[in-house]
Amino acid sequence: MTKKDYYEILGVKKDAAPEEIKKAYRQLALKYHPDRNKSDGDTEKKFKEINEAYQVLSDPEKKSRYDQFGSAEGMGGFDFQAGDFSDIFDSFFGARTRRGEGGARPQRGANLRYNLEISFEDAAFGKETKIEVPNWETCPACKGSGAKPGTSPQTCPDCHGSGEIKSTQSTMFGQFVNINTCPRCAGEGKIIKDICINCRGTGKVKKNRVVKVKIPAGVDTGHRLRISGMGEPGERGGPTGDLYIVLYVKPHKIFKRTGIDISCTHSISFVKAALGGKTTVPTLEGKVSLKIPAGTQPNSIFRLKGKGIFKIGTQQRGNQHVNIIVEIPKKMNDQQRNLLLEYAKLNGEDLEKLGEEGIFAKIKNAFG
Repeated sequence: MTKKDYYEILGVKKDAAPEEIKKAYRQLALKYHPDRNKSDGDTEKKFKEINEAYQVLSDPEKKSRYDQFGSAEGMGGFDFQAGDFSDIFDSFFGARTRRGEGGARPQRGANLRYNLEISFEDAAFGKETKIEVPNWETCPACKGSGAKPGTSPQTCPDCHGSGEIKSTQSTMFGQFVNINTCPRCAGEGKIIKDICINCRGTGKVKKNRVVKVKIPAGVDTGHRLRISGMGEPGERGGPTGDLYIVLYVKPHKIFKRTGIDISCTHSISFVKAALGGKTTVPTLEGKVSLKIPAGTQPNSIFRLKGKGIFKIGTQQRGNQHVNIIVEIPKKMNDQQRNLLLEYAKLNGEDLEKLGEEGIFAKIKNAFG
């Protein structure tokens, strides 16, 4: 094996402490790992040298022999010409570094869902409102550490803060390193002797938070609003989750919605339907006057332009459709009855047969 300056490869001095050597190796291994530099052929060679240097300098016995003889000859156990670099990388950083597993890494907080019921009008025109969301927040007493105020978590004596228990096994094929989550600290690297009574060691407390919600015009049932960073706090310094507000629109007593259009029914007298005139119809913004042409038939539909729902994010607005219902009177006095009979006579109808079907049935049939 060619003589190499392992101190120079790792960029440390000969009197460097083990932690300094370890830190230098971590930085270089991350920088020159083949998975991150697949297009660079020299990276693989550099990565082999870095691992070889660390295997020697991290082992007190091998380091002593290297310092004495100035080379790695006769040490054995370092065949970096073959094998999977990911296994070497994982043996040092742990498999979870690449796979995202294990409890020691920062974890993003959970997302929250809040169901919000709003009125038909609020869905049409939008609204800004406030809601109270029950949520877990960082404990103000211990600042999220879980330890009693005035104390702090201590380094786990079993894993020495790494969150992992490593065991090395030597075989004829080389050394194999098994890495498991430390059972004592559950991979945290720290243990709490005196827990915070405010959060009972969890580092979190439950609290209702007031959140401002801006509902855009044109939303409908099932629409989701996302408020970033309003979810649950992350673990071990991880980012906070998001809050998702799911909207439910109450049914309206008068209007029905189809897309951005709305519709309603409106009753008028049979006289107005026959002679025409004006009637007052409801809209989402109040009552308006609608002109009824003479001879309007039942179930005629009139359109009120621009009286519907706004299209989300635009100034475009749908229409309102008014379905006309002609009311037939259930009771009439003698004068009204005689006038209708006179109308039937002028219309050439057989007055003798009106009684067979009923005058009101004839009127109803006349209007569809």
